[in-house]
Amino acid sequence: MNTVAAFYPVGTPGQPWGAPERAQWLQRQVVQRSHADEVVAKIDALRERFDVSQYGELDYPGGRYPLLAVRSRNWNDALPVMLVTGGVHGYETSGVQGALQFIDQHAADYAGKCNLLVVPCVSPWGYERIQRWNALALDPNRSFVPNSPAPESAALMALVAPLKGQIVMHIDLHETTDTDETEFRPALAARDGKPFEPGEIPDGFYLVDDSENRQPAFQQAVNAEVVKVTHLAPADARGEIIGSPVVAEGVIEYPLKALGLCASVSGARYTTTTEVYPDSPKATPQQCNDAQVAAVIGALDFALSNG
Repeated sequence: MNTVAAFYPVGTPGQPWGAPERAQWLQRQVVQRSHADEVVAKIDALRERFDVSQYGELDYPGGRYPLLAVRSRNWNDALPVMLVTGGVHGYETSGVQGALQFIDQHAADYAGKCNLLVVPCVSPWGYERIQRWNALALDPNRSFVPNSPAPESAALMALVAPLKGQIVMHIDLHETTDTDETEFRPALAARDGKPFEPGEIPDGFYLVDDSENRQPAFQQAVNAEVVKVTHLAPADARGEIIGSPVVAEGVIEYPLKALGLCASVSGARYTTTTEVYPDSPKATPQQCNDAQVAAVIGALDFALSNG
């Protein structure tokens, strides 16, 4: 694949986008599914068992979206806090649905052991449009920084800020899809005025540890639960996954805070970012949801045993 053929159909090759190009990009985004039906309705169904709160609202062209969090009903300040986030990238379906499935089927198992705070869909505008970015053509998962320009990221940071020092574990649920290579990476290159460099999509589940706070035993415990459900991604011929060296089976590392990633937001001792591959011929959408649930369970059990 050459860079000319792959160039995204917005803007001029080699020139970063300005306001006109961002407006053109925004016009291309169309609603493809319902956040109200697929997310809000499922959260509403949990209200009898859990505390649900609205921690913000997005006001974008095309609609207003509530930002919703689910908490343990009997919150106890003497217990550790465990944070689960999904849908930071709206197009990554199993992160959202996996978080909702975990709450419905397993969260009650942790009552009295920890305080759970689950944000199933950080980016509802992106969820409806199956889009990585928000309406401002910004990646929320590069925007967890002071004075964040992304409303989704700023709202989550404000939600979590009062709990700093209490959060022991944070797991952020993501996917890596074929559209990363066909849509989102070409769009990123076009937006920033850079050439598109083709990459390789890994087939399987993997985790992203924090290179500034390595927790290898934690990552291994999470993957040990996941392999009961689906397969781990192998390293490519260079010993890498998406351009990063594989440090253990199914594990790579990023500097989370430096990159403004969601998993850096809590200051937790144990952090990880999941990545499943829903386009794999060896995995179904339900299997991807189940893998996210297994990852959350593995993360919680390890953190409770080693906190």
